[in-house]
Parts: sequence; C-alpha cells; structure tokens
Amino acid sequence: MKLKFNSPVILGFSLICVAVFVLDKVMVGTLMPYFTLGNVNTSSALSLLTLFTHVIGHASIEHLMGNLTFILLLGPIVEEKYGDSRTLFMMLITALVTGILNLLFFHTGLMGASGIVFMLILLVSFTNTKSGEIPVTFILVALLFIGKEVIESLNTDQISQFAHIIGGVCGSVFGFVTRPGKG
Repeated sequence: MKLKFNSPVILGFSLICVAVFVLDKVMVGTLMPYFTLGNVNTSSALSLLTLFTHVIGHASIEHLMGNLTFILLLGPIVEEKYGDSRTLFMMLITALVTGILNLLFFHTGLMGASGIVFMLILLVSFTNTKSGEIPVTFILVALLFIGKEVIESLNTDQISQFAHIIGGVCGSVFGFVTRPGKG
C-alpha cells in the first residue's frame, strides 16, 4: 500500500492552516494578524488580502482542530465531485463573501475556517443529486445547522455565527448553481 494525496486543495489548505498556527506560536503571535480580518485599509494590498487569508488563521488548537475535522471529513467528497479548481474557487468566494459582509455589518475581527466548514456541510448534501432535484438531506441539514446558528447568535461569545450562516448560504448557492464535474 502507498499513501495517496487524494484531495490536493483540501489537504493543501489544511496543511497551510496548521503551518500558520505553528509558525505563529513560534513567532509569539506576530504572524496571526496577517490571517485575521480586522479593519481593512483599501489602499493596502496586504490589508485587502486578509479578506481571503482570515480563513487560514485560528485562535486556538481547539478552534483549528474543530474546523479541520470537518474540512478533512467533507472536503475530499466535495473535491472529488466538483474538482480541484471548482473547490478552490468556492472556498475563495466563501472567504471573500464572509469577509466583506463581516466588514459591512460588524466591527469585530474575523478568523477561522468556519465559513468554509459550513459551505462544505451544505454543499456535500448535493453530491448525489441530479439536475432539477432538491435533496431532502439538504433541507434537513440547512434547517439543523443554519437554525442552530441563528439560535446561538443570541448568545454573547467570541464565535461568528454570522460567518457560519453565510458559509452555509454560499454552500447552498453553489449546490444549486454549480454542476458537479472536474472543473
């Protein structure tokens, strides 16, 4: 038996998240600001880049492991069904949309791949459907996961339920408009 790098986008993303987390610990927290969405200075390319890179940064080992568990479980299924480039595109769009909407509606920072996780959760429910069908699993997953986040948004905590919801909405949209295939 030999090892197979079966999901290059998902495995690459996961390895980057781990590398950034470990390097930030070695550098005593000086790296994480580049992977946290804060106040974006539109005249700074590095600042604008955090609209995408905030999904790579994680606040704690528990935060990182929680996200990577779902990403490594669901991501390869999505990547196999939709292809490497489409999976990467959907991840980038989800990061951008959650980043922009967070800037528009909140004055809080944003970090972590939770939006990507929720995009994958909703998108994976479309993996075995035909055109014109709405999977019952999608409806149930949407009600359970999005409903839970709406309820939890009433709590005061450091979790961005908004990013979770937007990630789920992105996954839903991708599920309805993107046809599976190696693209």
